[in-house]
Amino acid sequence: MRCPFCAAQETRVLDSRLINDGDQVRRRRECNACKERFTTFEMVELNLPRIIKRDGNREPFDESKLRSGMLKALEKRPVNTDAIELAITRIKKELMERGDREIPVLELGEKVMKELRALDHVAFVRFASVYRSFQDVSEFTEMINSLQNK
Repeated sequence: MRCPFCAAQETRVLDSRLINDGDQVRRRRECNACKERFTTFEMVELNLPRIIKRDGNREPFDESKLRSGMLKALEKRPVNTDAIELAITRIKKELMERGDREIPVLELGEKVMKELRALDHVAFVRFASVYRSFQDVSEFTEMINSLQNK
Protein backbone atom coordinates (compact mmCIF):
# COMPACT_ATOMS: atom_id res chain seq x y z
CA MET A 1 0.00 0.00 0.00
CA ARG A 2 1.43 3.35 -1.03
CA CYS A 3 1.68 6.05 1.65
CA PRO A 4 -0.72 8.95 0.88
CA PHE A 5 1.71 11.43 2.50
CA CYS A 6 5.10 10.62 0.96
CA ALA A 7 4.18 8.00 -1.70
CA ALA A 8 6.58 5.43 -0.25
CA GLN A 9 5.73 1.83 -1.16
CA GLU A 10 6.49 0.22 2.22
CA THR A 11 3.86 0.45 4.96
CA ARG A 12 2.99 -1.86 7.77
CA VAL A 13 -0.35 -2.84 9.27
CA LEU A 14 -0.75 -1.85 12.92
CA ASP A 15 -4.31 -3.02 13.48
CA SER A 16 -7.04 -4.85 11.51
CA ARG A 17 -10.73 -4.97 12.41
CA LEU A 18 -13.84 -6.32 10.76
CA ILE A 19 -16.64 -3.80 10.17
CA ASN A 20 -20.08 -3.83 8.51
CA ASP A 21 -20.95 -7.31 9.79
CA GLY A 22 -17.60 -8.65 8.57
CA ASP A 23 -18.03 -7.41 5.01
CA GLN A 24 -15.13 -4.94 5.28
CA VAL A 25 -11.72 -4.86 6.92
CA ARG A 26 -10.47 -1.61 8.46
CA ARG A 27 -6.69 -1.41 8.71
CA ARG A 28 -4.53 1.15 10.53
CA ARG A 29 -1.22 1.49 8.72
CA GLU A 30 2.06 3.25 9.32
CA CYS A 31 4.50 4.35 6.64
CA ASN A 32 7.99 2.93 7.15
CA ALA A 33 9.57 6.05 5.61
CA CYS A 34 7.75 9.07 7.10
CA LYS A 35 6.06 7.31 10.08
CA GLU A 36 2.66 8.90 9.27
CA ARG A 37 -0.39 6.79 10.08
CA PHE A 38 -3.50 6.32 7.95
CA THR A 39 -6.56 4.09 7.65
CA THR A 40 -7.53 1.88 4.73
CA PHE A 41 -10.68 -0.11 4.09
CA GLU A 42 -10.73 -3.40 2.22
CA MET A 43 -13.85 -5.03 0.78
CA VAL A 44 -14.83 -7.54 -1.84
CA GLU A 45 -15.56 -6.12 -5.27
CA LEU A 46 -19.04 -7.25 -6.15
CA ASN A 47 -20.62 -7.73 -9.55
CA LEU A 48 -24.01 -6.25 -8.90
CA PRO A 49 -26.86 -6.49 -11.41
CA ARG A 50 -27.73 -3.78 -13.91
CA ILE A 51 -30.81 -1.73 -13.09
CA ILE A 52 -33.70 -1.65 -15.56
CA LYS A 53 -35.17 1.85 -15.27
CA ARG A 54 -38.87 2.63 -15.69
CA ASP A 55 -38.29 3.86 -19.24
CA GLY A 56 -36.54 0.59 -20.18
CA ASN A 57 -33.01 1.98 -20.11
CA ARG A 58 -30.40 -0.09 -18.33
CA GLU A 59 -27.59 1.24 -16.20
CA PRO A 60 -25.05 -0.23 -13.81
CA PHE A 61 -25.95 -0.44 -10.14
CA ASP A 62 -24.69 2.72 -8.45
CA GLU A 63 -24.23 2.49 -4.69
CA SER A 64 -23.87 6.26 -4.42
CA LYS A 65 -27.38 6.73 -5.89
CA LEU A 66 -28.77 4.20 -3.43
CA ARG A 67 -27.05 5.93 -0.52
CA SER A 68 -28.13 9.37 -1.72
CA GLY A 69 -31.79 8.36 -1.99
CA MET A 70 -31.79 6.79 1.45
CA LEU A 71 -29.99 9.75 3.02
CA LYS A 72 -32.46 12.16 1.45
CA ALA A 73 -35.34 10.25 3.02
CA LEU A 74 -33.50 10.06 6.35
CA GLU A 75 -32.53 13.73 6.39
CA LYS A 76 -32.88 15.27 9.87
CA ARG A 77 -34.00 11.93 11.33
CA PRO A 78 -32.33 10.38 14.40
CA VAL A 79 -30.86 7.34 12.63
CA ASN A 80 -27.34 6.09 13.28
CA THR A 81 -24.97 6.22 10.29
CA ASP A 82 -23.85 2.66 10.99
CA ALA A 83 -27.46 1.48 10.75
CA ILE A 84 -27.78 3.15 7.35
CA GLU A 85 -24.57 1.52 6.11
CA LEU A 86 -25.76 -1.88 7.35
CA ALA A 87 -29.05 -1.41 5.48
CA ILE A 88 -27.16 -0.58 2.28
CA THR A 89 -24.94 -3.63 2.81
CA ARG A 90 -28.01 -5.86 3.29
CA ILE A 91 -29.54 -4.56 0.05
CA LYS A 92 -26.33 -5.19 -1.88
CA LYS A 93 -25.93 -8.65 -0.34
CA GLU A 94 -29.50 -9.56 -1.26
CA LEU A 95 -28.91 -8.43 -4.85
CA MET A 96 -25.72 -10.52 -5.03
CA GLU A 97 -27.37 -13.63 -3.58
CA ARG A 98 -30.10 -13.51 -6.21
CA GLY A 99 -27.50 -13.82 -8.94
CA ASP A 100 -29.62 -11.93 -11.48
CA ARG A 101 -27.81 -9.99 -14.18
CA GLU A 102 -30.54 -7.35 -14.26
CA ILE A 103 -33.17 -6.18 -11.79
CA PRO A 104 -36.09 -3.77 -12.33
CA VAL A 105 -35.78 -0.49 -10.46
CA LEU A 106 -39.18 -1.23 -8.89
CA GLU A 107 -37.74 -4.27 -7.08
CA LEU A 108 -34.78 -2.25 -5.86
CA GLY A 109 -37.16 0.43 -4.59
CA GLU A 110 -39.15 -2.19 -2.66
CA LYS A 111 -35.94 -3.40 -0.99
CA VAL A 112 -35.09 0.18 -0.03
CA MET A 113 -38.58 0.72 1.40
CA LYS A 114 -38.30 -2.50 3.43
CA GLU A 115 -35.03 -1.27 4.98
CA LEU A 116 -36.37 2.25 5.59
CA ARG A 117 -39.51 0.86 7.24
CA ALA A 118 -37.24 -0.89 9.76
CA LEU A 119 -35.02 2.18 10.27
CA ASP A 120 -37.51 5.04 10.52
CA HIS A 121 -41.20 5.31 9.64
CA VAL A 122 -41.01 8.98 8.66
CA ALA A 123 -38.16 8.25 6.23
CA PHE A 124 -40.14 5.32 4.87
CA VAL A 125 -43.17 7.54 4.17
CA ARG A 126 -40.95 10.22 2.58
CA PHE A 127 -39.32 7.70 0.26
CA ALA A 128 -42.58 5.92 -0.56
CA SER A 129 -44.35 9.18 -1.40
CA VAL A 130 -41.74 9.97 -4.05
CA TYR A 131 -41.11 6.41 -5.17
CA ARG A 132 -44.74 5.45 -5.56
CA SER A 133 -45.76 8.89 -6.93
CA PHE A 134 -48.83 9.33 -4.76
CA GLN A 135 -51.51 11.16 -6.74
CA ASP A 136 -53.74 12.24 -3.89
CA VAL A 137 -53.99 12.41 -0.12
CA SER A 138 -55.99 9.17 0.15
CA GLU A 139 -53.03 7.10 -1.12
CA PHE A 140 -50.80 8.86 1.38
CA THR A 141 -53.29 8.20 4.19
CA GLU A 142 -53.52 4.50 3.25
CA MET A 143 -49.73 4.20 3.54
CA ILE A 144 -49.70 5.81 6.99
CA ASN A 145 -52.64 3.66 8.17
CA SER A 146 -50.88 0.49 7.06
CA LEU A 147 -47.80 1.56 9.05
CA GLN A 148 -49.88 2.21 12.17
CA ASN A 149 -51.60 -1.18 11.86
CA LYS A 150 -48.26 -3.02 11.75
